Amino acid sequence: MSSPFDLHGRTAAVTGGGRGLGLGISRALLEAGADVIIFGRNPNAAQLDSRAQELGRQVHFVKLDLADSEAIAAVAQQVLSTHRVDILVNNAGTQDRYPALDFPLQAWDQVLNINLRAVFQLCQLFARPMLERGEGKIVNLASLLSFQGGMTVPAYAASKGAVAQLTKALCNEWAAGGVNVNAVAPGYMDTDMNTALLADPARMEQLTVRIPAGRWGQPQDIGDVVVFLASKAAAYVHGQVLAVDGGWMAR
Repeated sequence: MSSPFDLHGRTAAVTGGGRGLGLGISRALLEAGADVIIFGRNPNAAQLDSRAQELGRQVHFVKLDLADSEAIAAVAQQVLSTHRVDILVNNAGTQDRYPALDFPLQAWDQVLNINLRAVFQLCQLFARPMLERGEGKIVNLASLLSFQGGMTVPAYAASKGAVAQLTKALCNEWAAGGVNVNAVAPGYMDTDMNTALLADPARMEQLTVRIPAGRWGQPQDIGDVVVFLASKAAAYVHGQVLAVDGGWMAR
């Protein structure tokens, strides 16, 4: 009897899948049996390529700037003309830190374009053939700042709050068509995006003490949950924003 978490025969597209959380997600999908297409500005993940060969899976790297809506449309058309994409993971994101009074509008637009507009555009493009087939999985990356406001990251907080609501809105329209749309909200993760926090011992201590699990998350923690949401095991999971945070939200 096959496992409900088995993704053999499936193809997943992952934005920003070659580094940080995206690398953990891509690796987990490969190990669950899926082939993976990685979208990114600098798709360079040699370790994924070697792991895919070990597993007998395929990994493809496609260069894409998520700030360019025309490039998104062109790349999506190209990929969908040659691949059946069963799983879309909108992982890539960006962040800028300024006090709200000084936050440049250009930086605001950049964050919202990548973290929200590109996510919606990719959902539109990849959901269409999913709905025509009557099945598909979309997993968006939300954040703890989908629930909380944060400090000096108003654009990021706004974008991730919107990703959570977009996930629910798309669920309402697409669940009956066989497409599961859910989101993962990572807690404090040991990745490049948190370099400033990781380099501040006092702030690290303050944050870690508040996490019931007593540690920061690793990319694999998110990857395993994405595999669940992309699998048959989550067939009746729709419109959820699942916090993977070591218990932070429960504190």
